[in-house]
Amino acid sequence: MSSTTVAERIREGLGRCSPAERRVGRALLADYPAAGLDTVAKLALSAETSGPTVLRFLSRLGFDGFGDLQHGLRAELGERDASPLAVLRGDSPPQEGDALGRARALLPESLARTLEGLPPDEVDRAVRLLADRRARVTVEGGRFTRLLASYLVLHLMQVRGNARLLPEPSVERADALFDMGRRDVVVLFDFRRYEPATAELAARCSDAGASVVLVTDRWLSPVAGVADVVLPVRVDAIAVYDSLVPALALVEVLVAGVLERAGDRAHERLTRFEEIAQRFGVL
Repeated sequence: MSSTTVAERIREGLGRCSPAERRVGRALLADYPAAGLDTVAKLALSAETSGPTVLRFLSRLGFDGFGDLQHGLRAELGERDASPLAVLRGDSPPQEGDALGRARALLPESLARTLEGLPPDEVDRAVRLLADRRARVTVEGGRFTRLLASYLVLHLMQVRGNARLLPEPSVERADALFDMGRRDVVVLFDFRRYEPATAELAARCSDAGASVVLVTDRWLSPVAGVADVVLPVRVDAIAVYDSLVPALALVEVLVAGVLERAGDRAHERLTRFEEIAQRFGVL
């Protein structure tokens, strides 16, 4: 697995760029990686700038031309599609050492790089959206990340209320999507081998006026193109399955941020919540 993705290089380099060059970076991230696999002319048109500006942007980020960018993106496509079965079949390099040793070597660095790489303004915007008591929060995850979605919702129920896990496909799910609007915040977890249904869900919610917060891996889910906030985390694995440890840490950062922003209101709600829970024997 390469140490830095093209998307990470773009986000890290945007602050050093001119306004026109930043438009190129944002255009790449908005339709990642497809925007970089087309032509210079089409990317320039999407960014409302010129071909030379595209090339200057790439040079500033350390790419040796447009071909170098495309080479990096094509290499990532294999990583984006990697599955546990591919690892077991030997399509990926074998891992060395025992599980505990690999965890000691890998997880602390993966967690640190995730926290260091998260854009502070994006985290702050996510916290502000989640802390807004006027908004209803709906959360959805994928095959494994639905666990993270549930974990986030359980905390938000106690801290601010009006939070729910999107129901499984049913009449209740249709009802939740039917009522989606501008007062809604939708948090989606979508990791590699991205689920088409999640992209469709994001587009539906965005079209309805809801704010979409995306938690994804460093290769960026297609949902990034419509999301209002994108929070990428690393998934470096000690076995055949991607690690959710950094993503879980991000969830706890968001919960802590909501608690801090809510202040006394959160304290009062937690007090009342615990009193009711104890009264009815659910704690």
